[in-house]
Amino acid sequence: MTILTVEKITPENVAAACQLAVQPHQKKFVAPVAVSLAEAYTQPEIAWPRVIAADGEPVAFVMGCFNPEADLDFFRCGIWRLNVGACVQGRGYGRFAVETVLDEARRRGEKVATVLWLPGDDGPEQFYLKLGFHPTGQTHHGEVVGRIEL
Repeated sequence: MTILTVEKITPENVAAACQLAVQPHQKKFVAPVAVSLAEAYTQPEIAWPRVIAADGEPVAFVMGCFNPEADLDFFRCGIWRLNVGACVQGRGYGRFAVETVLDEARRRGEKVATVLWLPGDDGPEQFYLKLGFHPTGQTHHGEVVGRIEL
């Protein structure tokens, strides 16, 4: 049985996290982990980056956002990034990563979480819809805004 864990980014795991890469055809839908970590570094008070490990090996990266002061409501609580390693997709690691952020949101007393995705073939839309996110009808820079009640 695979044991999944959620880990903070540390000097010990940052290089492995940065090596996580999605399928080549998915790269247009999500920034590389290193870019996400640079963004997190510049906004440590709101970014919540984590590595998902399966039996101690990094398999996914997720970055939540918790900014109750954000001007745009869909940036107050939600998922900024999700990268699941190309070789391990379809094993539930993405779902686990999303649930990790949603659990943290609930722990913080949030009632709603959001995610944005670029529409298109091979994009993450069906994944997020299956998890219970619903399009709000809003878009931001061409991305669909999805929302889930917690």
